[in-house]
Amino acid sequence: MTASTLQKSQDLTSTSLKEDLRLRDILQTLPKEIFIKNRRKAWTKVFVSVLMVGLGYWGLAIAPWYLLPLMWIFTGTALTGFFVIGHDCGHRSFANRKWVNDLVGHVMMLPLIFPFHGWRIGHNHHHKHTNKIGEDNAWEPWEQEGYDNRSAGIRFFYRRLRGRFWWIGSVTHWAFLHFDWWRFEGKQREQVRFSALLVIVSAAIAFPVMFATLGVWGFVKFWLLPWLVYHFWMSTFTIVHHTTPDIAFATPDRWNEAKAQLCGTVHCDYPRWVEFLCHDINVHVPHHLSTAIPSYNLRKAHQVLREKWGDSLKESRFSWKLMKEITDVCHLYDPERGYISFKEYHARQ
Repeated sequence: MTASTLQKSQDLTSTSLKEDLRLRDILQTLPKEIFIKNRRKAWTKVFVSVLMVGLGYWGLAIAPWYLLPLMWIFTGTALTGFFVIGHDCGHRSFANRKWVNDLVGHVMMLPLIFPFHGWRIGHNHHHKHTNKIGEDNAWEPWEQEGYDNRSAGIRFFYRRLRGRFWWIGSVTHWAFLHFDWWRFEGKQREQVRFSALLVIVSAAIAFPVMFATLGVWGFVKFWLLPWLVYHFWMSTFTIVHHTTPDIAFATPDRWNEAKAQLCGTVHCDYPRWVEFLCHDINVHVPHHLSTAIPSYNLRKAHQVLREKWGDSLKESRFSWKLMKEITDVCHLYDPERGYISFKEYHARQ
């Protein structure tokens, strides 16, 4: 870790925000209308996503081989819009009725083979414990002791995910967390089991049909590669949201909810076509302050936050330079010092 990176981490820990700052103090500075659901806007986003995904698959069907990579990128990015709508449903910010949120959430995530309730419950835990060491479940960095106690194989895999293979992080998260209903109890276990079995049964029907009608190449062309592009964006959005050298994680005794939600997440600008297809999921700070804000109101909320809390916001622009900084530095974490890179860790061994 460089001296400047360490100073950034220390600066965040000793931020000028009041120590007794509460989350509701920040929320009270936001206009009430940004919390209001708009049925027309919500269903327009569904229509746009379905139209864009349909356009992507039409393009895959007619595109010559040399244009297929572009169509995979477009279709996979459009499929990410499906997830974002399901994301709103998971936070109950899509519709007022719970059953509508659950129905639309399952429908939008089903083509992604993504269990709605398994993701919803775990993701809400992330929001409740954002950047809290030992509790957060979204790209929480390991401390050195935890890393040392893992097997060589697990350490190897962790180094890949924290390095240039960050883009498969979402696939591993999907595979190991969202189908495990045994770690839940009562009603939550029933919900997670229902969502997991729904996608398992659906895949057991749909995949053989695709192999039989489209062949192996058709399966790869029309489903697997767009699905991997979707996971690239999921991995990238989520790691950038909470993983830069100047974002601090805190132990439970030092964790402050308001500071974690306001200062512990990043607004990152992406190419406008990506933001359009993904329904502004990159506008992440207001979403962490309140999951009740629908995705179509995030930009307005962020503008107000800039005016009221601008000095405390973290903003960046998506680029290879940004991803290189994250994957070169943000590896292991020390609550007192901040991030420790693998290079520094191995130099001290």
